[in-house]
Amino acid sequence: MKLRELAHSRTGDKGDTSNISVIAYRPEDYPRLCEWLTVERVTAHFAELLEPQGPPLRRYELPNVHALNFVLPGILRGGVTRSLALDAHGKALGAALLDLEL
Repeated sequence: MKLRELAHSRTGDKGDTSNISVIAYRPEDYPRLCEWLTVERVTAHFAELLEPQGPPLRRYELPNVHALNFVLPGILRGGVTRSLALDAHGKALGAALLDLEL
């Protein structure tokens, strides 16, 4: 099953940092998200885009809204004003995370 079957996502950006919130459709699926979406697993999923020697990815748990928020420093390679990436805002990163096989 893909993550998108259990949750949806929202993304944001500030400079070269993107954040991805993963929000469970159903409250009862939130513990599964906490178990399956570890820092290590999400880091591995985005390994080709993250700076190898950059700051580590961080995960924040938001149990009242059944969500996890991942902060990915450096993934936007300078951000909107400096990056040549097609997706300098990182909006596609949420969709890419939802494609994760659970």
